[in-house]
Amino acid sequence: MSVVSVSFLLLACDYSATQQTTPVPQSTAKADVTIEITNDGFNPASITINKGQTVEFVNRDSALHWPASAMHPTHSEYPTTGGCVGSSFDACHGLQNGEKFVFTFDQIGTWKYHDHLNITKFGSIEVK
Repeated sequence: MSVVSVSFLLLACDYSATQQTTPVPQSTAKADVTIEITNDGFNPASITINKGQTVEFVNRDSALHWPASAMHPTHSEYPTTGGCVGSSFDACHGLQNGEKFVFTFDQIGTWKYHDHLNITKFGSIEVK
């Protein structure tokens, strides 16, 4: 096995472990907008908010859902770092039914997001 193959395997194992074990504290911020996550996806999938507003993602499904910045799997589209994979706009784990992820958008732009556990579910948030 080459050094490159071994390095890739170690990186993949480390990435997988990080995804499953990094806890993210629940914010106590009051949400300006709530996006519900169901079996059908995000509702509403696209919204427009002002800079500094807070969005709450709440799982209303029996399956786990993991809201995170686009693009899959790097979660790096939103420009601030600090999440478990890429951007700080990342729940860092699958949300249980009723569990919430709250995020304050402090960067102007249009930010795409997805469900890391079901990449066919996605949306966008325009921040003015």
